[in-house]
Amino acid sequence: MLLIILFLATLFLAYSNGANDNFKGVATLFGSRTSSYQTAILWATFTTFAGAITATFVAGALIKNFSGKGLVPDAITNAPQFHIAVAIAAGLTVLIATLTGFPISTTHSLTGAIVGAGLVAFGLQVNFAALGTYFILPLFLSPIIAIPLGAGVYSLSHYINSKWNLSVNHKMIDTCHFISAGIVSFARGLNDTPKIVSLILIIEYFSIQGGMITIAIAMALGGLLNSQKVAVTMSEKITSINHTQGLSANIVTGILVIAASRFGLPVSTTHVSVCSIFGVGLISKKANIRVFYHILLSWILTLPTAAIISGITYRLLQGWKI
Repeated sequence: MLLIILFLATLFLAYSNGANDNFKGVATLFGSRTSSYQTAILWATFTTFAGAITATFVAGALIKNFSGKGLVPDAITNAPQFHIAVAIAAGLTVLIATLTGFPISTTHSLTGAIVGAGLVAFGLQVNFAALGTYFILPLFLSPIIAIPLGAGVYSLSHYINSKWNLSVNHKMIDTCHFISAGIVSFARGLNDTPKIVSLILIIEYFSIQGGMITIAIAMALGGLLNSQKVAVTMSEKITSINHTQGLSANIVTGILVIAASRFGLPVSTTHVSVCSIFGVGLISKKANIRVFYHILLSWILTLPTAAIISGITYRLLQGWKI
């Protein structure tokens, strides 16, 4: 019974992740009116699914990290109750943010949920050194790096165009923009899918390959059905952007997330994408500081919210038997 609940809870998390995250890679396409909403979300769905399948072969380090091993004592990492609590808490946290239009990090939610259940189960035996080094530090560093990089790449392209009076080929820019958006979505699927799959691999019927495909389908459905509010925030509220600015932000996001996936670092595609767009907006002087501060507040609240929900859920499940 617990394994069935775990499977359903993990699908719920994957659906919530898709609803909050799938549109982020293509937000600049819609924001710059390079494409319609429908075209953008279909492109995001296809490329995210491709990234999720590719993760089967190259993202083993993230599966290990988000199983909880090394962060909480091994005695709990094979317990269905622990994984159920993590999936429900992370899924609820992400879904609440989605329904209110805030783009938050599933990575952050999962980390908070793992810590919350671990604290209830073992108290201060949670490995806070590993939490800081492998989870919190990359999550904080990624936006700090993304803002100046987004600003820098756009400033460089603007400088080159004005210095040499290059004629702008809009068709070429739009093509590159679509490719860059696809790369970002591919990178997101590559980086996020293993984190969710790690929760169901204690179910012996699931192979890594089967788990990846199942989670990828749930993520795709979430993005297709429930991404509208986050889409408006990402595409229109952070800053208004043109085609070149959108391309600049996507280049930065794609490079950072793919590099992180390669080295097993759990960076947030959300943090990188939002901050890249914001960095471009700072240069164009169109960034909405108030909206960005609200998004930052939602990021700060993500980890403790997930931890509290996870701790309560794990406590309620402790008496259950398989």
